[in-house]
Amino acid sequence: MINKLFADIRIHSYKHDESLHRIWDKATVIEQSDDHIVVANRRTKVIESNGRFWHTREPSVTWFFKNHWFNIIGIIKKDEIHYYCNIASPYVIDDEALKYIDYDLDIKVVDDFSYKTLDRNEYNKHKKNMEYPKKLKKILLAQLDDLKEMIDLRKKPFQHDIVLSYYEKYQKRRDSNG
Repeated sequence: MINKLFADIRIHSYKHDESLHRIWDKATVIEQSDDHIVVANRRTKVIESNGRFWHTREPSVTWFFKNHWFNIIGIIKKDEIHYYCNIASPYVIDDEALKYIDYDLDIKVVDDFSYKTLDRNEYNKHKKNMEYPKKLKKILLAQLDDLKEMIDLRKKPFQHDIVLSYYEKYQKRRDSNG
């Protein structure tokens, strides 16, 4: 566990073959429990595996889980909340960063909770090239179904007020620290 709330951490995303995929330079821990961690950020530098970088455009709140094979990003747009969900391994934390394996399948959820599954071609390519075990493929597809059910039922964190509440905590802490 992280020593304290509002600590800044890095986030590292890997691929199944252990190659580095992406680094988020800084996120702030808003909540941590035995089964999840919630972080928030705005204008965070993101470094791609090829060294190129960009900055996130919108503020976000992200849920990482220890017992689910996905993470959920609540993206705060001007008048809407969108969600971007990654099918990914449960997270681990070490002295360097919060880390997880990205398994390509994603779900994009817009403000009215309609959604679309993305990157099936990338998933199909990687599951073949990286030889995902049968058991892993079964877990990933089951978790994709679980995620869709969470969206349909508006289970936490798929509730706009929860995203805004966590982001408000982040903003208050950032504002009070100058």
